[in-house]
Amino acid sequence: MISLLRRKFNENFTAKKYHTLLKVMEQQCGTPVPFRISETPCFFDKALLDTMAQYGKELIHQLESPEYRQASDAAIPPAYNVPREAPFPMFIQVDFGLIRGRSGNFEPRLVELQGFPSLYAYQAILSQNYIEVFDLDRNLRYLHSGLEWHEYQQLLRRAIVGSEDPDNVIIMEIDPRHQKTLPDFLLTEKLLGVATVSITDIQKQGKQLFYEKSGKRVPIHRIYNRAIVDELVRKKLQLTFRFDEELKVEWAGHPNWYFRMSKFSLPYLRHPCVPRTQFLSRVEIPNDLENYVVKPLFSFAGLGVLIDPRKEDLAAIPEQQRWQYILQERVNFEPVIETPFGKTKAEVRVMYIWVEELLPVMTIVRMGRGSMMGVDHNKDMEWVGSSAGLYPSA
Repeated sequence: MISLLRRKFNENFTAKKYHTLLKVMEQQCGTPVPFRISETPCFFDKALLDTMAQYGKELIHQLESPEYRQASDAAIPPAYNVPREAPFPMFIQVDFGLIRGRSGNFEPRLVELQGFPSLYAYQAILSQNYIEVFDLDRNLRYLHSGLEWHEYQQLLRRAIVGSEDPDNVIIMEIDPRHQKTLPDFLLTEKLLGVATVSITDIQKQGKQLFYEKSGKRVPIHRIYNRAIVDELVRKKLQLTFRFDEELKVEWAGHPNWYFRMSKFSLPYLRHPCVPRTQFLSRVEIPNDLENYVVKPLFSFAGLGVLIDPRKEDLAAIPEQQRWQYILQERVNFEPVIETPFGKTKAEVRVMYIWVEELLPVMTIVRMGRGSMMGVDHNKDMEWVGSSAGLYPSA
């Protein structure tokens, strides 16, 4: 962490500036942000961010082998095995926590990785507004891989819209107006001119999909998929199309990678930053369960994670379902951000876009003092929540 920038920010912080930030974000998003925005950005040393970005690339490339591709076939439910799979994921998130290494320096440890989009529009706007509203040094940067804002927009457009007319490209989600990620959808619409469509409103004729715009049926040529299969299954939604059927549509981020590059990947990774991880179905239950966490493979936002697992919790999981859980060595992440409420943990998500080459583009930071980083574990706290990773330009 950059102590000089941290101290200066804390000394100059005012509640008025923070409330201005919230107001500006609501105005620019076109909706209130339904999750907590932290009072502060995080100031990181560029070398630490570069290390995380490089580790993420190494982990992603480890999963390119034919052996892993064959093994991960088992992770894709037949009903959600989408034809014409892309050779690599277009959007990848790699999450790290920080520990204190033997040398005394901070070292990244993997939390998880996911071949699925994140807040690619929202996070850029939040990062910009931290700098603007708090009148921070204009040499602070948030984009990576040497990208400037206009170049990042072009890259995002190439990834999501491709060569299509934006009218024929949609953001697909389940009941998007009631999702916490609505601010990102609305900002993506503004940036790229695409429409956000509920998956249940999509119509099908033959192999072609359509959505309605201004009373007219518009063909869908390309889908930026934000619908989580776990939620589809839980809600038992009836759709006009099947994921496993051949459709005349391109995917901006092929859905199969949601399964291939996920917690399912963790037992296959070999890297110093990866905590020891095994499938629950392949391991003897250890006696020191306090040193482990249990996670379901395909849930988001911490749903179903057992932080303090007990043997009776694991015994309650049916034998045939145990392959859908991992047992992971517990890592105690270091509180690293100095706040008026004491040191706070920061989980850093490195966001990648892979069009022609795999590029780290930005970071999301989640600050928390609870047992996990999710909102539900940090209720009624200040200086926690959604944040941004800033670093000084060289």
